[in-house]
Amino acid sequence: MDVDAFSAVHEAQWQRFKDLVHRRRLTGPEADELVRLYQTTATHLSMVQSAAPDPALVARLSGLLARARVAIAGSHEPSWSDVVEFVRRSLPAALYRIRWLTVAVMLAFCALAVTAGWWVATTPEAQAVVGSPAELQRYTEQAFEAYYSSAPAPSFAAQVWSNNAWIAAQAIGLGITGVFPVWVLGQNAIAVGAAAGVMAEYDRLGVFFGLILPHGLMELTAIFVAGAAGLRIFWSWVAPGPVPRGRSVARETRSLVTVALGLVGVLGISGLVEAFVTPSGLPGPVKIVIGALVLAAFWAYVLILGRRAVRDGVTGDLDTDRAGYVPVTAG
Repeated sequence: MDVDAFSAVHEAQWQRFKDLVHRRRLTGPEADELVRLYQTTATHLSMVQSAAPDPALVARLSGLLARARVAIAGSHEPSWSDVVEFVRRSLPAALYRIRWLTVAVMLAFCALAVTAGWWVATTPEAQAVVGSPAELQRYTEQAFEAYYSSAPAPSFAAQVWSNNAWIAAQAIGLGITGVFPVWVLGQNAIAVGAAAGVMAEYDRLGVFFGLILPHGLMELTAIFVAGAAGLRIFWSWVAPGPVPRGRSVARETRSLVTVALGLVGVLGISGLVEAFVTPSGLPGPVKIVIGALVLAAFWAYVLILGRRAVRDGVTGDLDTDRAGYVPVTAG
C-alpha cells in the first residue's frame, strides 16, 4: 500500500470526521454521518495496520477514533461493578506481577536496616550523632513508647495513614526517576535500623519489636510494594522490550497506579492497627499475632486472587476501550 496515496484519497473524509468529532452539538443527520465515518475510518485504520503500519498515520487515526468513541457513546461512568472488578481482579493482578520484586526490596531493606542498627548499637560515634546519652535514655525509656499514644486514636490513625499513603504515592509516581524509590526506602531502612540500634544498646530491643511488629509488618510491606512498583515503572523505561519506550512506560504506569490506589486502603488498615492495637493493653504476643494475621490476609489476597487474575490475562491496566487505541508492534 502507498500510504501517501491512500492518505490523499481519504483526507477529505478524515477532515470531515475530525470536524464532526469536535462539534459540541450535532443534528440528527450529522450524528448519523459521524457514525458512518467512524465505521469507515476504523476500516481505514485496520487496512493501514495490516498492509503498511505507518506509525504517524496509525496514531492519527487512532486518536480520532478514540475521541469519536467518547462523542458517540459518552464517557464511562464509574459503577459498583467497576469497584468490584478493581478489588477482585485489577488490584491483585497488579500486586501479583510485582511480588518477586517486592520480596527483593524487602530483603534489601532489611539488610540495610540491620547494618544501620548494628552500626549504631556498637559505635559510640554513631550514637553521639543520634543524640546525647541523656536524650537517648529518655528516647528509649519514654519517648519511643509514648509516641503511639501521643494523640487520640482516630486522629493518630488518620495522621499515620495520610503520611504513609503520601510516601507510597510518591514512590510510585516518581518511580520513573529510578532514584526516588531507592532514596525513600534507604531513608526508612536507616531510620528503623538506627532506632533498633539505640533500643538494643539500652536493652530495650524487646520493647522495640513489641511496638513495631503489630503494625509494621503490614505498613513496611506496603512501602516495599510501593518501592517495587516505582522501580518497575523505571525498568519499563530502561528496557521497554519490543514496544516503543513511551508505550511501555504508559502501560506500566497505568497498571501500577492501580497499586497506589490499593495501598491507600492497605495503609488505612495498618494505620488502624497502629492507632488501636499497638498502644493497647493487650499482651505483646497477641498484638504481634494480630499484625501477622493482617499481613497473612494481604498475601493470601495477592497470591490467590492475583494468580487467578493474571492467569486470565489481567494486568491491572485499563482495557482497550478506556486506554485508547495503540499502534501494532512486532514481537
